[in-house]
Amino acid sequence: MFDIKKAMELKKKMDEITARLETITVQGEAGDGEHKVTATVTATRKIKGLEITDSLLQQADREYLQDLMVVALNRAMDKAQNVAEAEGRNVAMGGLFGM
Repeated sequence: MFDIKKAMELKKKMDEITARLETITVQGEAGDGEHKVTATVTATRKIKGLEITDSLLQQADREYLQDLMVVALNRAMDKAQNVAEAEGRNVAMGGLFGM
């Protein structure tokens, strides 16, 4: 039977997790040492920042820089998705066993 109270509690927990995910940031990097791009995103996959080392800006051609940016952003997005999925599993397990 459907339990509205449990459903409401689970929704509240999901809302709390979503709010928490907004505060968690992860980074993805591409390049090496001095020539690097770092992307920072939230666990909800919102881009918060993109850093490019000065030496990369001075030496890189446009295509290489664009490639590094795409790789860094994809790595950050993958990490963000993994964090969000882990948090979702925690809520689901709490919903199944904690109620």
